[in-house]
Amino acid sequence: MSFFRQFGPLLGRALIALLFIPAGIGKIAGFQGTAGYIASKGLPLPEVAAAGTIVVEVGVALALLVGFKARWAALILALFTVVAAVLFHNFWAMPADQQMAQQINFFKNLAIAGGLLFVVAYGAGPKSLDREG
Repeated sequence: MSFFRQFGPLLGRALIALLFIPAGIGKIAGFQGTAGYIASKGLPLPEVAAAGTIVVEVGVALALLVGFKARWAALILALFTVVAAVLFHNFWAMPADQQMAQQINFFKNLAIAGGLLFVVAYGAGPKSLDREG
């Protein structure tokens, strides 16, 4: 059990960061497409939102990965993930043929936010720059 107490939080942070960092890097490469997708949802300032999304997905997720201000990073990512679920995976407003996939993504986002809230509550763990736990 000692191994999991030492390395479990690091592995958990790495697996969560693995979701965000490649997605953010992909948004850098496809910035105009990302901004266009955001605009298609009727959101204001799509270029600003795309840039903010990249900062969160790359910068904040890197902070979580290394355990720097991890509680704050996890809180920001949790809020971001819930907002993304509501705005981009709103299965209740989708055509019937898209509802199942969007519902799965919606609830996956909520589950990810739940995992991030564990970091908010308990810290980054011993193998982190914060050295909590």
